[in-house]
Formats: sequence, structure tokens, C-alpha cells
Amino acid sequence: MAAVKDVEIDPEGTFKYILVRLQRPGSEEKRDIVRGTKAAEFHNHIFEKVNPEMEKLGYECKCLGGGKIDHNSKDKKIRVFGLSTGYGKADHSVTVEILKKTYTDYEITWSDDKK
Repeated sequence: MAAVKDVEIDPEGTFKYILVRLQRPGSEEKRDIVRGTKAAEFHNHIFEKVNPEMEKLGYECKCLGGGKIDHNSKDKKIRVFGLSTGYGKADHSVTVEILKKTYTDYEITWSDDKK
């Protein structure tokens, strides 16, 4: 699973994100990853891109929920909030812990605010 990045999000702006659980079929090994982009009009567009990529690597994917990310690279701040209509709200506290591994020098916060 080391070949898969924990986080792939846009470098700037406010955009939709999903929290995805990867698991090898028949294995207990699992890992959660964060994916987000402005290019996605809906949360399922992100999953539709991630799922085939991960299947090629031999993983099963499950979307655990979604929300939005406000990424301010100039001020080194990330805010996680909102929810996905289709997938429900991701556990933003889990998302923040994953983001902190990649953005070690950022201030990262979350809330249940819709905006």
C-alpha cells in the first residue's frame, strides 16, 4: 500500500473531497486516503476516477463519505467541512489526521459547518 499516496488534493481553492478506504481482497490490511479536486462537480466523480486506479493496483475501494476542503497554500491553512449528498459526511477528524501526515507545517482544522 506504500505505493498509494495518502493525499491527492488540489494545491489551492475550495473543492469537494472524499475519504476512501482501501483494502486488499481477502486481507485485513486497510488504509484510508483523501482525494479532492475542483474538477469534480459531484463527489462521485472523484470516486469514479480513484476506484479504477486502485483496482488496477489490486485494492477494493469503499467511499467512507465526503465534504469540502478549503486549501490556502499561501497561508498554509486547510479547512475541512461540509458533507456529500450521495456518500454522507466523512469523519473530518480522520481526514485531518491524514492531511497532517502530508501537510506537516500547515494549520489544519475541521467543522461540521456547511459553508
